[in-house]
Amino acid sequence: MLASSSNTASSVNTASVWRGKGLWGAVVVVFATLLAPVVAAVLVYHLDSFDPSPIPLQELSSVAPVAASMVNDHMLEGAEFLGKGQLEGPEDIAYDAKSQVIYTGCRDGWIKRVTVNESSAEAQVQNFVNTGGSPLGLVFGHNNELIVADASKGLLNISEGGAVELLTDGAEDLKFKLTDAVDVAEDGIIYFTDASYKYDVHHAVWDFLEGRPYGRLCSYNPVTKETKVLVRDLYFANGVAVSPDQNYVILCETPRRRCRKINIQGEKKGEIETFVDDLPGYPDNIHYDGEGHYWIAFPWGIAKGWEMAYRYPFIRKIRALLVKYVGRPNMEKNAGVFVVDLEGKPVAHYYEPELSMITSGIKIQNYLYCGSIKYQFIIRNNLDQYPAHHSSYK
Repeated sequence: MLASSSNTASSVNTASVWRGKGLWGAVVVVFATLLAPVVAAVLVYHLDSFDPSPIPLQELSSVAPVAASMVNDHMLEGAEFLGKGQLEGPEDIAYDAKSQVIYTGCRDGWIKRVTVNESSAEAQVQNFVNTGGSPLGLVFGHNNELIVADASKGLLNISEGGAVELLTDGAEDLKFKLTDAVDVAEDGIIYFTDASYKYDVHHAVWDFLEGRPYGRLCSYNPVTKETKVLVRDLYFANGVAVSPDQNYVILCETPRRRCRKINIQGEKKGEIETFVDDLPGYPDNIHYDGEGHYWIAFPWGIAKGWEMAYRYPFIRKIRALLVKYVGRPNMEKNAGVFVVDLEGKPVAHYYEPELSMITSGIKIQNYLYCGSIKYQFIIRNNLDQYPAHHSSYK
């Protein structure tokens, strides 16, 4: 009986030990399963060569965004969709008042003519010319030629007959990587932006994530054929508009949520000033309406995720790794158009919470026309029927 009891106790102790080892083994497996992705993520973070830059403190702002007293925060209500399914990402819009035809550049390389009908949403869409690149900014020159900022090709001149001529594709021994927006002064000088001399149009998000000022404002003289760099070290230099008095150029810096004023005439020639800062969105193209107002397109409104990433490089690197290995998260919303007067003071804000990637807004008669690199149509709003109203929105 004693021997039997001893053997039984030994068996119980052995079983307890093995049960302990099994439990410990399970803990190890679970812990390793949970820890492995963390370890892998840390290794990827440290081994990946992408190196986002800290933003200088003077470039950061803790000021509340400016607000317009007139607001339409449901701009899709009553909106019409022109050329639906026939326009692949119509980035910008140029209006030929003589023929009353809209021209827009699409991501498939086509510049298209859009003939609109004010009484209906029906629009006639025709192919004009394919640049073989990525036509972004558009403006008409003094001889009815179309001046195009093609992200892939450079600055182009397209005649009424559709002949494409390259005007310039670089400056100061540095090729343009992302020719973006364009406007023409009364003296014929063309002002345009190279949004980033490092990243092309297909990798523009990396410019935002890296956080270094690779943008430039340039000019081209069609008489002398000279290309000049007017301003360097811009944070994704985007939309441009020559002022009605021809004394300055307004330029949009997208990630900085600001527009700057570059003096091109007079005593202040060469000086750079703030035109409007702390915008409630990230500015893209800007258009003057001939009536004392600039219309600034917002691809998206203020997003806490972007704002945090802008302040902290490690967050931008994490986002970069997500873009690289998982895919770009869709965080853009509240896109629309912000209106300011000649002094940069807010006048009105048209937007929609569900909208994203509105890249241009232009007022033609009593309509607002919006281009987008995302949608397959141009959005049109009747400003008389669906105006902005006084609001207490912040």
